[in-house]
Amino acid sequence: MAGEKRWDVKQLDEIVEKMIDTVQHSKDEIFQIGEQSRQEHDHLLRELEEVKRLTAETIEEADRLEGEARQARRRLSEVSQNFSSHSERYIRQAYEAAHELHVKLAMVREREKQLRLRRDELERRLASLSQIIARADHLVGQITVVLNYLNSDFRHVSEMIEGVRQKQEFGLKIIEAQEEERRRLSREIHDGPAQMLAHVLLRSDLVEKVIKERGTEEAIAEIRDFRKMVYSALSEVRRIIYDLRPMALDDLGLVPTLKKYLQTAEEYSKGVHISFVHIGEEVRLPSRMEAAVFRLVQESVQNALKHAEARRIDVKLEVACGDVLVSVKDDGKGFDPAVKKENAFGLIGMRERVELLGGTLTIRSKPGRGTTVFIRIPLDRTVSEDR
Repeated sequence: MAGEKRWDVKQLDEIVEKMIDTVQHSKDEIFQIGEQSRQEHDHLLRELEEVKRLTAETIEEADRLEGEARQARRRLSEVSQNFSSHSERYIRQAYEAAHELHVKLAMVREREKQLRLRRDELERRLASLSQIIARADHLVGQITVVLNYLNSDFRHVSEMIEGVRQKQEFGLKIIEAQEEERRRLSREIHDGPAQMLAHVLLRSDLVEKVIKERGTEEAIAEIRDFRKMVYSALSEVRRIIYDLRPMALDDLGLVPTLKKYLQTAEEYSKGVHISFVHIGEEVRLPSRMEAAVFRLVQESVQNALKHAEARRIDVKLEVACGDVLVSVKDDGKGFDPAVKKENAFGLIGMRERVELLGGTLTIRSKPGRGTTVFIRIPLDRTVSEDR
């Protein structure tokens, strides 16, 4: 449709890559914050242990000085009560000792207060850092989940979009192929059987005229030519019907039909040897499976003849362990399956047909090393669905 915006898968991949880079960068930054917080936490934890040790020692020293100060005050009280019985020097030493202990105790109490404040501050900072570390670890975990999603599931979005686009184009290609097939059949019927039947009518009139004018012998010769023309028209009609769906597939089954088709393909493809090997008993398969396997082999062989320039094609069919196994191997020029080719609707159609039957299709190929197509279709599922 005109003006319809079409998704560019490459642009979507670029957007996904930028998203992944941005999220990864954010994860690295958060991880760095967590590591720095963890290092600071360890440093503050060691400092807290040291502060607690100093606090305990300071409290112990304060208690000791408190005891000494009480003794000094009692001594000073005794001096005051018996002032006249003590010398001036003794009295002065008692006052100086009491004053010195009072100053030391005040200093120790102040140091204890500062240590307690530092301890409380360190504990608050450690609690805050613990929350930051836990939050950072949680965020890193969440971002890791997002990255895993972006790197796995979300990357499949472009593949899904590309798959949908290919299926859409494949659907359109099918419609075009159907119309082209109708035009081809119309031309073939017009140029082949229709023309021959017109000639048959003319020759039938001519036979009647020859009998009257030239005698029996010439009439018999004309009838022989007439018979050849009818036989040729019949062969052409049968060929067209075979291309649409081989009648032998319904009458004789898959193996005889494949043998006949591959023999005919070898005769028409001058210089190409086509072999067919069937392993196991020749049993009839469900109608849908026989038609599907025949078309898959037909498409694989035609690809080898048209595109691979193969000189030898080996087809193998086996029914074993509840599976139908097919392989088509050629010695052609091969290709790189990882490189997606435009308009590869033949392979897309083959995959679609195999997936509808619940099977798998594998292609092994290398440039210059030929190509092998492996097909596995579960027989039990196909049988149950066919019933």
